[in-house]
Amino acid sequence: MVVGSPLSTERLVHERLGKPTALAVFASDNLSSSAYATEEILNVLVKVAAVGVFVMVVPITIALLAVLGILLFSYRQTIKAYPQAGGAYLVTRDNFGLLPAQIAGVALLTDYILTVAVSVSAGTAALTSAFGGLFPYRISISLLFIIILTWGNLRGVKEAGRMFALPTFFFIGMMGVLFAVGLYRFFGGGGIHPVPTFPHAEVTSVGLFVILRAFASGGAAVTGVEAISNGVPAFRPPEWRNARTTLMWMGCLLGVMFLGLSVLAAKMRIVPDPSGAKTVISQVGQGVFGHSLPGNVAFYLLQAATMLILVLAANTSFADFPRLASFHAGDHFLPRQLTRYGDRLVFSNGIMALAAIAALLVIVFKASVSALIPLYAIGVFTSFTFSQAGMAVHHLRLKEPGWRTGMFINGLGAFVSGVMTIIIAAVKFSEGAWVILIAIPLMLSGLLRVHHHYQESGRILRDPRRRPPLDFPRQRVIIPVFTGSGDDRALRSAVAYAHRVFPTEIRVARLATPGADYSDFLRQDSLCDEVREVALSEGSPKQALLAYVRKVRREVGPGEVLNVIIPETIANFGLGYIVRERRLQRLKAALLAEPDVVVTNLVLHVGYEDLEPGEQAQRPRGPGATAMPWRHVAVVLVSGAHNGSINGLRYARSLGADEIHALHIETDPKETPKLVADWDAAVGGRVPIEVVPSPYREIAGPASVWVREKLDADPHTYVTIVIPEFVVRKTWHNLLHNHTPLVLKRTFLFEPSVVVAAVPYRLDLIPDDAPAEVVPA
Repeated sequence: MVVGSPLSTERLVHERLGKPTALAVFASDNLSSSAYATEEILNVLVKVAAVGVFVMVVPITIALLAVLGILLFSYRQTIKAYPQAGGAYLVTRDNFGLLPAQIAGVALLTDYILTVAVSVSAGTAALTSAFGGLFPYRISISLLFIIILTWGNLRGVKEAGRMFALPTFFFIGMMGVLFAVGLYRFFGGGGIHPVPTFPHAEVTSVGLFVILRAFASGGAAVTGVEAISNGVPAFRPPEWRNARTTLMWMGCLLGVMFLGLSVLAAKMRIVPDPSGAKTVISQVGQGVFGHSLPGNVAFYLLQAATMLILVLAANTSFADFPRLASFHAGDHFLPRQLTRYGDRLVFSNGIMALAAIAALLVIVFKASVSALIPLYAIGVFTSFTFSQAGMAVHHLRLKEPGWRTGMFINGLGAFVSGVMTIIIAAVKFSEGAWVILIAIPLMLSGLLRVHHHYQESGRILRDPRRRPPLDFPRQRVIIPVFTGSGDDRALRSAVAYAHRVFPTEIRVARLATPGADYSDFLRQDSLCDEVREVALSEGSPKQALLAYVRKVRREVGPGEVLNVIIPETIANFGLGYIVRERRLQRLKAALLAEPDVVVTNLVLHVGYEDLEPGEQAQRPRGPGATAMPWRHVAVVLVSGAHNGSINGLRYARSLGADEIHALHIETDPKETPKLVADWDAAVGGRVPIEVVPSPYREIAGPASVWVREKLDADPHTYVTIVIPEFVVRKTWHNLLHNHTPLVLKRTFLFEPSVVVAAVPYRLDLIPDDAPAEVVPA
């Protein structure tokens, strides 16, 4: 209902954009710069009371447009050489290596975050310029804009393009009307209408440093040039050619609008409002359109168009940030969840992350454009420099036809971008640019730590010395009994299930505090030769169970696995049960963190007893009892051909099931052939892997359908779902692994005749006998 129906993966090729729609999606950031770049130049010059303020505005604008022209022709080269997208990141990675690519990528990611914060704050400023009473609510309005943009982009690239195209062309049209009327008033008669101005002085002869500061502040006008190079695959074929055409459209439109507004502001001698309540473009609009009824209508339309384009400038970041983050994640420098498409074939996790960080910046900086601008542009010019230098090396390395021309263009682009980076960092350092100069190295350090964890985890998961043997281990089973659990049907079902697997021992442990009366528990008749014990603890039942499990674990031999079966009774299905039973969920998580302990969830579903084996799951006893009343099917869910999955298969072989299946839910068909080959090599063909396509890229749904088909084929069947889970040493490592096991457990928790076993695999290099604090991933 919120973001629309899921789209199948095969629809990805149809989610492409034509040139006009792509201009709205990828160029809104660049085009919107024309609304405030002139104001940023004037702000610097007016604050120092520079002589000839209005004379210097246009030359500085022309100098920035020269930089824009160089970057446009440089990125034309990039688009053709790297049509697979990735822009600065891929260019730097291919020509300089992974570490420089992270620097370029982090710089650009930082700038995309700031683009969202600056854009929505600037759009809010345009709104409050027209309606001053809204100024106290600027933070809430900015956050509302972020929510709307997030919602629009979660609906898909094509849908977002349709939604946001009209405001972009509305702004271009209103700027055209502004310039046309302005030219008529200057040269055709009538003159400019008087505009209330703000006091300023022109008493200081400024030097090069002030001019460079104004130049650096106006440098925001050329940000967003790289956006199209990062989104080439989103264009219709031929992608690179359409992307280059759109790039030049964008550059020409920005050049006309930026120069036109600077000329009008200089001619009208517009002074920026020190309070920020009235923007320069709004003052120009008042002077050009006047105060008649048509003039007021035109003015408010201009303000509406400006507000919309400034807000939609953030849309460029929503289009490119998730894509760039997916490249980082694909190289294992960011959480791998960022590589996955959401329901609408967009990188939903990246969109949500961008929205959250940008919203935090808006709150911290109180939606102030002047406070955010000093942080802006350093990142993007850093990435420009790496990208263009990388392209120069690319031409020198490949020496393709026309390589000398390409190397000159990209070399010039690298030089100009590098100079701009130094200028911006130097002149804006004391205004807040130091924050970015510190933030980028810190973020880079974080990416390197993420990469180290993934590299270490990969070595552990594929280390042949840590590969579990594919034997038939026996189980040592613990079934805890909690105080106050009056209904013993779930306990009886758990004991029957445990008996079916030929365990070496079944222990039913009553968790109690010293002094509690547990005599009735000990006097109860044995259900099937199980051992009944009482685990005493002064603390909580969780602490009592953990202490008991650790004691039993020391007795487990090399050919055994320790399985803790948690019996549950569910009468009311749904999320409410999970919320109410938070204590039980925390207990399962704590058990999973224990080394070499399998946690099995066996649920009695009230009202569905006829669909579950209950005590009939028990292996028949007595002379001549050979027939099994219920068939047992074990299913190992395989995400990859690694030690974790093989450990899950080893556990499945301990169940003594009638059938064992290895099931892979296919979310990316390109990865499947290699996975199948690796799995066959790892298990020697003992259990062939079954591949179930998932056109909507979800895991739980297709797995549930497969299980339901097994259950429907024979009503006297129950299924054990074996879910291999990673256990990590540090809590923050959990963020780096997806939470599919949690989704699967929640899905099958309410499914009759289904037992879920979580089989942990520790991602650490600590010897088995060394204690370590670990948490479940």
